[in-house]
Amino acid sequence: MPAPQMALQLYSARHLLESDQQHTLAQISALGLRTVEIYDFVSRPHALSAALREAGLTARTGHARFLSDGTDAASGQARRLEETFQAACALGLETVFDPFVAPDRWVHAGDVAATADLLNQAAEAAAANGLTVGYHNHSQEFVHEVEGVSAFEFFAGLLDPRVKLEIDLYWAAAGGNDPVSLVERLGDRVEALHIKDGAVIDDPFFSGTPFDPADTGQVAPGQGQIPLDAALAAAHHARWAVIEFDHYDGDIFDGIAAAVRYLQEKGIR
Repeated sequence: MPAPQMALQLYSARHLLESDQQHTLAQISALGLRTVEIYDFVSRPHALSAALREAGLTARTGHARFLSDGTDAASGQARRLEETFQAACALGLETVFDPFVAPDRWVHAGDVAATADLLNQAAEAAAANGLTVGYHNHSQEFVHEVEGVSAFEFFAGLLDPRVKLEIDLYWAAAGGNDPVSLVERLGDRVEALHIKDGAVIDDPFFSGTPFDPADTGQVAPGQGQIPLDAALAAAHHARWAVIEFDHYDGDIFDGIAAAVRYLQEKGIR
């Protein structure tokens, strides 16, 4: 399989994007990046598309909260999917990942199965728009076991083959996994990896205290405890290696530049 392509999750520079979007995008482009992963795009697809184009950037994957929290009627869920996929098409995306399903929905088999069912329904609607959908993990999905495996792997086993997974290696480790073995077990489900490093922390999402990204201790790839090299080697089917920082102490562009160098040294462009 060819090496995955490099991208940057724009959430890494969210504070700078909020203050000066075009200058921030230009700085990202100047670091040698040509592809980004977008977030919060559903309400502004045309403006964001123009901004990316001006900076010489494209987006092929994006994050959007399109899975119901269980309170939506079927009509509300259908409307949410339609809005998400229309925006994704306007931006030229290929895959939309839902980035977060609440911790309390990863405890019981019935709730996990319901989330998988919603994602399978979304895959059907996405296909009609020439898109694919997937899920991006944090750590809460791995805390509880369902039928002898983590809730996340139980969930993965219920998914339509068209549904893809984006494995955040840092958060998978926080959920108590060996990320390398996890990627190997998931096989061709893995469409993308989030390349993120730091100390291995405990899952913060079931703690009952507000999560602060500053507590993650994230560092440039290759400088922490996450086995990124081995995970990249194990992800034979991954199409994307996506740089992301939830938080970075120091100049975020220094962190992004170090991440770009790390991936380039592995032949990932």
